[in-house]
Amino acid sequence: MSHTTVGWHVELEFKEDEQHTDAAALVRLPDGTEVRAHGHASRHQIDANQPRVGEEIAGARALNELAMQLLTKAHGEIDDASGRTSHPINI
Repeated sequence: MSHTTVGWHVELEFKEDEQHTDAAALVRLPDGTEVRAHGHASRHQIDANQPRVGEEIAGARALNELAMQLLTKAHGEIDDASGRTSHPINI
C-alpha cells in the first residue's frame, strides 16, 4: 500500500481598528482551486482592548466558513462522481 503526503497552506490576514477585527482566510488546493472565507469580531465598548482575542475570534469564524465551503465542495464532487445525491457530510 502506498501513501501520498499532501500539504495545504492556509493563509489568514487581519484588518483591525479599535472596535473591529476582520479576518480573510485562503487555502489553495492541489487541484488549483482557491477557497476564500471571511470572519468578523466586534469588541464591546466596555471590554478591554485585546487585539489578539479579536484575531482569534475573527480567525476562527473565517476558518469555520472555510471548513463549510470545503465540505460543500467535497459533497458536490462525491455527487458528481457517483451520479446520485450523497448523504450530508457533518462536522
